Amino acid sequence: MPWEKKGFIFNVDGTKEWALEYASIPFVDKINDNKYRIYFSSRNSLNRSSVGYFEWDVNEPKKISNVSEQPILEPGKLGTFDDTGVMATSIVNYNNKKYLYYVGWNQPKTVPFRWSIGLAISHNNGATFERFSDGPIVDRNPIDPYFASSPSVILDGDVWRMYYISGTGWKKINDEDICPYNIRYAESKDGINWIRNGIISVDFKNSNENKVARANVFKENDIYKMFYCYAINEYHIGYAESKDGIKFDRKDHLAGIESSSEGWDSKMIEYPFVLKHNDRKFLFYNGNEYGQSGIGYAEWN
Repeated sequence: MPWEKKGFIFNVDGTKEWALEYASIPFVDKINDNKYRIYFSSRNSLNRSSVGYFEWDVNEPKKISNVSEQPILEPGKLGTFDDTGVMATSIVNYNNKKYLYYVGWNQPKTVPFRWSIGLAISHNNGATFERFSDGPIVDRNPIDPYFASSPSVILDGDVWRMYYISGTGWKKINDEDICPYNIRYAESKDGINWIRNGIISVDFKNSNENKVARANVFKENDIYKMFYCYAINEYHIGYAESKDGIKFDRKDHLAGIESSSEGWDSKMIEYPFVLKHNDRKFLFYNGNEYGQSGIGYAEWN
């Protein structure tokens, strides 16, 4: 496979109340020449998620440092869209600020969850983040009536592009409430106000598939490349390409990575994020149980 697995690198140790288990949805922000901050989301004793980070050095890839003692983002005020939990999924550096996009969780009575998209901004190089507002920047509307979640945002010239997931409708599958979701597209001029027209960037492969999630998009040789995850039951990592950055053609056979035969990523692999460092590429991802088993990485061979 083109991706050479380097193995497991991080999970929470259960000593912090805000981070008792899970290290989900890794994504990367550069600190200096060789060092990166890797953000993750973890859960407390009430199963409510917050956002933290650790630091990773290209030259010492098995050494983890500076794990955050406190979360940089916690659940919101009672009654707000994110009072049950927050999970960050993307960061954009813009005008000496860091725009952190995240999922806000609510627990309604009729279905298991409701997701909306929020924004927190750092004005001090990531030392702290403040919510842009107590309300979401992307929520349910006539185009996305069930939820909007898992934003992946890139600044492409003067166009902000968001790849997010949206549900197609709740239904019962094997006595479980399921809302199948795929990857949609939105645009913005400022990273705050978003235009949605119901465009599907990556759709289901067939009628059995019910999850297409967590896009990670970058541009290479004038081609937009996306790694994401998809599932009928357990997640796999997929790959797609686009010429316009809006609609993508699935080429999952080129993803170049699959679950291992045993160990922390043997049941599923999901939530990919590609880091380009000089002429090298690294893939960070979660393993079994949506990040409960932690984070690993691979290098492009």
